[in-house]
Amino acid sequence: MNLVSTAIGYPYIGDNREWKRCIESFWKGAISEEQFIFEMKTNRLNNLKRQQSLDLELLTVGDFTLYDRMLDHAAMFGMVPNRYKWTGDEVDLTTYYEMARGASHVVACEMTKWFNTNYHYIVPEYEGKSLQLTKNYILDYFVEAKEELGLITKPTMIGPFTFVSLAKGYDAKSKALFILKLLPLYAQVLQQLVDAGAKWIQVEEPALTLSLTADDVKLVQEIYKQLAEEVPAAQIMLQTYFEGLSAYEELSQLPVAGIGLDFIHGSEENMASLRKNGFPQDKVLGIGIVNGRDIWRANLAEKAFNTKAVLLLSGVKEAWIQSSCSLQHVPVTTKAETKLDAILTNALSFADEKIIELSHIASYVRDEAWTGNKSVSQSMIATEALAQHKARKNARVKELVLQVTQEDFARSMTFKERQPLQKKALDLPDYPTTTIGSFPQSDQVKRTRTAWRKKEITDAEYAAFLKNETARWIQIQEEIGLDVLVHGEFERTDMVEYFGEKLEGFAFTEKAWVVSYGSRCVKPPIIYGDVEWTAPMTVKEVEAAQQLTSKYVKGMLTGPITILNWSFVRDDISREQVANQLALALREEIAALEDAGIAIIQVDEPALREGLPLRKEKWADYLAWGVNAFKLATSSVKNETQIHTHMCYCEFNNFIEPIRALDADVISIETSRSHGELIQSLKKNPYELGIGLGVYDIHSPRVPSLEEINAILNDSLEIISKEQFWVNPDCGLKTRHEEETIASLKNMVSAARNLRQQQQQTV
Repeated sequence: MNLVSTAIGYPYIGDNREWKRCIESFWKGAISEEQFIFEMKTNRLNNLKRQQSLDLELLTVGDFTLYDRMLDHAAMFGMVPNRYKWTGDEVDLTTYYEMARGASHVVACEMTKWFNTNYHYIVPEYEGKSLQLTKNYILDYFVEAKEELGLITKPTMIGPFTFVSLAKGYDAKSKALFILKLLPLYAQVLQQLVDAGAKWIQVEEPALTLSLTADDVKLVQEIYKQLAEEVPAAQIMLQTYFEGLSAYEELSQLPVAGIGLDFIHGSEENMASLRKNGFPQDKVLGIGIVNGRDIWRANLAEKAFNTKAVLLLSGVKEAWIQSSCSLQHVPVTTKAETKLDAILTNALSFADEKIIELSHIASYVRDEAWTGNKSVSQSMIATEALAQHKARKNARVKELVLQVTQEDFARSMTFKERQPLQKKALDLPDYPTTTIGSFPQSDQVKRTRTAWRKKEITDAEYAAFLKNETARWIQIQEEIGLDVLVHGEFERTDMVEYFGEKLEGFAFTEKAWVVSYGSRCVKPPIIYGDVEWTAPMTVKEVEAAQQLTSKYVKGMLTGPITILNWSFVRDDISREQVANQLALALREEIAALEDAGIAIIQVDEPALREGLPLRKEKWADYLAWGVNAFKLATSSVKNETQIHTHMCYCEFNNFIEPIRALDADVISIETSRSHGELIQSLKKNPYELGIGLGVYDIHSPRVPSLEEINAILNDSLEIISKEQFWVNPDCGLKTRHEEETIASLKNMVSAARNLRQQQQQTV
């Protein structure tokens, strides 16, 4: 039996986010392009050296990026939209980052989630023009590793079916034509890698785990038939992940040298496929046996047993023991975590530790002996100790869950009944303006918070600073003319972390960073115990802000499903159970806000859609308990209390029904990068509750013009009535600078006022 340990991909950010710091320094002009390129190369090579030191046998290149891998592929194939005025040849860094982030003169490409993960990619735009191989950067990375480190690595790239499936700018009829234009470029990339000495090439096709039509299957068969004919010497490992391989009987016969399957998230389906159809004996099987998406230590004995079961069932003579997906979805190493509960720390496994687990499993299955002193017994002890942790035995939480009845999942009045009550109570103008919640977190805000955390300033000094910053922004909002204000969230680092720090059952790391999008890195909280509300979390700040103004200040909370989906979650109970614990905690916080006189409460659920299972046939169950968790959190309020929610990252065109089911009085949606698409969708499927379509893109460092916002508002009038219409940016403003934020909001408020005048003139 020939077994090799490998990982589909490795985190590219570095132990201390060196990658992020380098990119942002380059954006600011603090380092030259030459220095930027040198530092990125250093990061890449260090990543390979690290994996080599952990005894990983087959290393991967091409998993590194300067922003996003889908964007990398678009640039490599010359898919640069016309608005960027690209003239051909290699895509320069200026154009590359304009596509990613936009600029003062041009909007960015759309951004949305990578399948059902917490990572967001740049959506390639196909405009029908001829394509070209501008630069084979994957070849460069392969040659770099070979020349600098003497390594023959496994280059990886996103497969043509997945790349096209996640792109936009074509219709169903032209999909095959689009792919046919791309295939010669893929063949060029593969051939150049073979010529450079690549023995294996990993082609990632996670889209093959989605629900596929008969036409999709035929198209995939044609893709790989042509690639095999064009580059017969290429040994392709067709890598799938996140679910079981769809159309297994047909796709397992593709003319590739190996197929990688996910035996974590797709275990049940892939095992059933093996039992029914076997596995081609002329192919290498990639066994994704270590979870690339969670942070829990593996029970090595269990993993070894499962691996042997897969090998026995498949009958293969050669296999790769690998992560279930790229390790980019987990932090780099647990070694930096020195302050966590000892039992919890011992039960964690990040990217480096998962590589060690892969080595242990491969070694045992190959040699029938465990490497490392007591490695298997230690893994069993660690997982059992966490299972018995006192944080998982909270009697009050268990009692609260048992007391929930069906009535707790619904408001006492319908939206139509409570809307006039809220209109009378709040007395807001037509087309009320507001923001999503956060305001720019300046360097001073970040420095002051850091100084407080390091105990360099007192609690009183920090509180005074927050009070002054909040007061300053309340005044700014009043001067701008916003109708519903926010306190700015200057005390919050992250919209999930902040709440987790105030709830029982959470733990927080020091350096467990993962990439959310672009250079934005987050430290997801760890939900390891029962979730309990013990004291008000936001009341003091919002109540203090409300005392500074006669206008309404919104209470700002993060919803239960977003906290769930943006955290690393315990795996001993169902996600539905954890969601309900979170909802009950937020329900108590909402009651405290109401008691403090807060009349508008926003409960953000940007991650509701992100948690959708990949297969549509599994959506209904998830949405049922996901929507119920939101309603459990929000339904206890008075009818006059207005509940808002917010969602972002596009793709709502087929998601209107779940949004409606939330029964929120007002929803704000991020649509600035795909506004026209949602307008068309809402024409076909009207939405009756309050809604604000984001009128400008906060992810782009540019100030939208008044004319631009006017156009969006007038388009929105086609599908939103005056009684429903809210005006807002598309997301929070934490990452923006103060000057551009104020200028953008002034234009937004002016546009809303223009709309009011326009409506008055037509009456």
